[in-house]
Amino acid sequence: MNKIESKSQLISNLSIGEKNSTDYRIGTEHEKFVFNLQSKKPIHYDEENGISSLLTKLEDFGWEPINEDDRVIALSRKNANGGGSITLEPAGQFELSGEMFVSVHETYNELVEHKAQISKIGKTMGIDFLALGFAANWSREDMPVMPKSRYEVMRNYMPKVGNHGLDMMLRSSTAQVNLDFSSEKDMINKLKLSFLLQPVATALFANSPFSDGSLNGYKSIRSEYWKDTDPDRTGILTFVFDNSMSYERYVDYALDVPMYFINRKGKYIDLAGKSFRDFMMKKIDAVRNYDASIDDWELHLTTIFPEARLKNYIEMRGADAGNIDHICALSAFWVGLIYDTKALDEALELTKGITKDELVELRNKVPLEGLDCSVGKHDVYKLASEAIDISKSGLKRRNKLNTENNDESIYLKYLEEIIIRKESPADKLARKFNSDWNKNIEKVFENCLF
Repeated sequence: MNKIESKSQLISNLSIGEKNSTDYRIGTEHEKFVFNLQSKKPIHYDEENGISSLLTKLEDFGWEPINEDDRVIALSRKNANGGGSITLEPAGQFELSGEMFVSVHETYNELVEHKAQISKIGKTMGIDFLALGFAANWSREDMPVMPKSRYEVMRNYMPKVGNHGLDMMLRSSTAQVNLDFSSEKDMINKLKLSFLLQPVATALFANSPFSDGSLNGYKSIRSEYWKDTDPDRTGILTFVFDNSMSYERYVDYALDVPMYFINRKGKYIDLAGKSFRDFMMKKIDAVRNYDASIDDWELHLTTIFPEARLKNYIEMRGADAGNIDHICALSAFWVGLIYDTKALDEALELTKGITKDELVELRNKVPLEGLDCSVGKHDVYKLASEAIDISKSGLKRRNKLNTENNDESIYLKYLEEIIIRKESPADKLARKFNSDWNKNIEKVFENCLF
């Protein structure tokens, strides 16, 4: 047990992520809904050809099971076999947490391999995978519950602090990219930019215009529902823009974010609503006999959900789920901005006029308005167009080439098409729903596959 003796250990747990720029890596994560091809309903864990069976069949591809109470609830893979892990979100959303790669080309190859594996298994099981940011026509009651005890604690707590926490848990899917930093100053600059451009990413990757069987009026209902999930652990962290921002400042924030639980011997102990600071100082009677550990801290950090999240890397959390082109475009967009020094400086210059209040307003308006959103003199469509150009130049300077001699900017074609048409994935789906689909929501099960 790596007991916490002082706050300095928590600060070190963040700063240990510092890397030389030559060692920067790209970690891509994405979720998708698993559904039965006949019923068009989400599949449950224990049913015939359910989630348990899907996980077990993937072991044939070199994945190794991770169990909780003798049930497989995740998979991991040795680096020699490609690395990464597969985990389950609360309602069985199937998540690939990819290996940390040098280039987006490797991310693309990983996703193609993953799709091939799950598609091969899916054909034998009568299932497929839906790449949307929110369940198009499934209610909360339709959604299964995975046998992971941590989710039981969250399900019980979330309705106490927000109206849409259960929708977020059960009916949403996301894609994210995780990126490195070289120093505290570099972390601060990258985290600032991550927050400043997260509303832009939300607009570009908006892919959840449906809920409860029809159009919901939003570009990203997933992002909208995050606004009413839990104000203590979500949203824009405006203190990041203060002169006092540091590793320690983030630690102080996280210490006071209410906990969900700790884990002892594989069992989750419900501490929902208590602060980690009080736990660390043995002020919580129920667990006074337990020492707070670094493992507890790292677990706690995974339960904080701002638009950009700091661990010993930075997570971009503003995008809806989508297909392979969508996911690779997300990684390429942020890599071009964050991993090229000139691009980072230009992007910070582009966004420097956005005040904290304006940023919060942008974040709050963009789920409804998408690329049409503007606050003051800041126009999301214009910001998106310029940010893509900056990212493209950054990727070209990186000059990471694939076997066809293409650099990573090829993955931005997905976004360039959005800018040309001024039509996000959500806009495109809404247009098709009202025309080609004749307002038949079940068309998502043909047209929105991973």
